[in-house]
Amino acid sequence: MNSMIVAAHAQDPSLQTFENDVWWITLIKLLGVFVILLLLTLFTINYERKVVARMAVRPGPNQVGPNGWLQSLTDGLKLPFKEEIIPKTADKVVYFIAPVISATTAFTAFSVIPFGGVVSMFGHKTALQLTDVPVSVLVLLACSSMSVYGVVLAGWASGSTYPLLGGLRSSAQMISYEVAMGLSIVAVFMTAGTMSTSQIVKAQAEGNPFHFLGMDLTSPSWYGVLLFPSFIIYMISAVGETNRAPFDLPEAESELVGGFQTEYSSFKFAMFYLAEYINMITVSAFCTTLFLGGWRAPWPITAFWHGANSGWFALIWFLVKILIFLFGFIWLRATLPRMRYDQFMRFGWKVLIPVNLVWILFLSYVKLANNELSDRTKWLSIGGLVVVILVVAMLWPASRKPRQLSVEEQLAAKPPGSFPVPPMDLQVPPSPRARRAVAERTPATVGGDTETKEV
Repeated sequence: MNSMIVAAHAQDPSLQTFENDVWWITLIKLLGVFVILLLLTLFTINYERKVVARMAVRPGPNQVGPNGWLQSLTDGLKLPFKEEIIPKTADKVVYFIAPVISATTAFTAFSVIPFGGVVSMFGHKTALQLTDVPVSVLVLLACSSMSVYGVVLAGWASGSTYPLLGGLRSSAQMISYEVAMGLSIVAVFMTAGTMSTSQIVKAQAEGNPFHFLGMDLTSPSWYGVLLFPSFIIYMISAVGETNRAPFDLPEAESELVGGFQTEYSSFKFAMFYLAEYINMITVSAFCTTLFLGGWRAPWPITAFWHGANSGWFALIWFLVKILIFLFGFIWLRATLPRMRYDQFMRFGWKVLIPVNLVWILFLSYVKLANNELSDRTKWLSIGGLVVVILVVAMLWPASRKPRQLSVEEQLAAKPPGSFPVPPMDLQVPPSPRARRAVAERTPATVGGDTETKEV
């Protein structure tokens, strides 16, 4: 057993591993990351079309290539040759830079994602990761924060109303859900004791998922189990961060035509399209690294195959986990309607962030109790803290909503000749025929006498 553990840890890279790479090995890995992202993007576009078509019980792409799998490739080749139309009111320099920022940050974020352990490449030992630094997680967060500049600048530089509204929505959305995503990662820092992505993967292979609670279990310590609230909050925030349905408010077709990218066409539109799908792949790979053991195989496989995590096999497990997350993105798009903007912002600020803060405080207390208190006192204090949180949650006063006006009251409150807008509660107003029928049945008072209205 000890020899197996030593062999497993021999596959784990350290920060020193990346300093010893020769320049041409780094160049090969850089080209490999670029090619993998492009191939995954082409696959994901077709994957999404086929899955959504299957859920909607209709045919998907089936004409170009074997079973339609070359459809996304032909679309990618077609877009650069389409006519490019630039608005006269656009700021030409910023209009060009915006899609470049979105695509560049999407590719850069993958530079610190570990694909696997240490392998042999042309006689040299190297890690299946482009590079790693002690603060790799902050690099990922910085790249995701910078990507909002591409969307905001695209909306502003287009010189049109709808793109500007989409850019404003995106800035508010990214700020809101970036906070929730960052807080969900804090729990990972606290547990792993490092911000290096390769070391976070290594930390999930040591100990057990309940080691700080004093339990003695030998299953892999995936933080998706250990830090389940953080895992759920991260996945929700990732959907909002990537502007995917039901959180695709910056490009809501039913409201803003195409949002921030309405005035883009040809190759610049293709760059935004590419950046969106690469961001989906990036947040899926980031979630795999932080919460699902990274490139390591799941427990049922490692129980009977001790070499599952060795060599290039790690790349298979990593890609399988990413595809599972991508299926979740597609599933949400096919099943959930788009949220209203005020509901979306309220959910981020009033639900995700407070729950995250309470969870971090609870986790901090559990770690402190594990180090300072005895087992009996520790369990009693944790149980008491849980009871207090539940009692406060049940006794918290419910917010009183103002009385909702009926459709007739809302219509009567509007000044004559005003622009028609839908009622706030989204109820369908009665048809003119129904109003006429109500008016015919309503008695009217004329000169003190009651008589029936005539329409």
